[in-house]
Amino acid sequence: MMWENWTTVNEFVLMSFSTLSSELQALLFLLFLIIYLVTLMGNVLIVVVTTANSALQSPMYFFLRNLSFLEIGFNLVIVPKMLETLIIQDTTISFLGCATQMYFFFFFGAAECCLLATMAYDRYVAICDPLRYPVIMGLRSCARLAAASWFSGFPVATVQTTWIFSFPFCGPNRVNHFFCDSPPVIALVCADTSLFELEALTATVLFILFPFLLILGSYVHILSTVFRMPSAEGKHKAFSTCSSHLLVVSLFYSTAILTYFRPRSSTSPENKKLLSLSYTVVTPMLNPIIYSLRNNEVKAALRQVIRRTMGLQKL
Repeated sequence: MMWENWTTVNEFVLMSFSTLSSELQALLFLLFLIIYLVTLMGNVLIVVVTTANSALQSPMYFFLRNLSFLEIGFNLVIVPKMLETLIIQDTTISFLGCATQMYFFFFFGAAECCLLATMAYDRYVAICDPLRYPVIMGLRSCARLAAASWFSGFPVATVQTTWIFSFPFCGPNRVNHFFCDSPPVIALVCADTSLFELEALTATVLFILFPFLLILGSYVHILSTVFRMPSAEGKHKAFSTCSSHLLVVSLFYSTAILTYFRPRSSTSPENKKLLSLSYTVVTPMLNPIIYSLRNNEVKAALRQVIRRTMGLQKL
């Protein structure tokens, strides 16, 4: 009976960067538009190059292609609406639109955490058990590991999103963020959310902290193996194959852990927006750059593609 006086929320208002002046918002629009285009082009280029080049058909590049697909999806979910709020000041998002954005944010986020752990396992087997690497990381095994990483996003996205949007929203509809993330949306709920928050913490541990610990364990074994290698050339080669992945993991997890494992009161909403920008906007742009600049095989393949493109243009 007490629900009868509640106002039904049909849409939400994304606060985004509304506290900034219109001039600053226009500059942010240009900056984020450039980052968005670079991200899409860079990740598409990684997919094309690693698919077309016969020298880049190892499991490492198979997983890299999957990572690029995830980054493209992650960007398409978050950035277009953020650009819209900056340039035309349309900060409203429908109830269904907010739920859809949150669903795919959870899906791509959880899948990326698991895929990064899978990539660490691939490097672990390649360095710590090289003789059995072709058997352990065969085509079928790689396909199963990639499929499991993608599938892991479905349960967390389905449970979290369905649970959040089954709560009653009874008035305030201003989401203090640039996208529909769980904490700012759940703050608008007019009901007891303690059980959901316990489930959310459990999901965060399972899909962020647990994969991170697996990655950490893999690299402890990798470093132990590398330091026991007799030749300096072998050590350098082992480090070079891991450095790109390690840098990507550091960028992604450092901001994700700071965002979701810090007490609410210790971080202001504006600081949370900056942290969220790091793993939703900046990291997807840096991933193809890191893998291109720090990997000689990818650089050679890119040069080959550029030469072919220039040759076709001359014809």
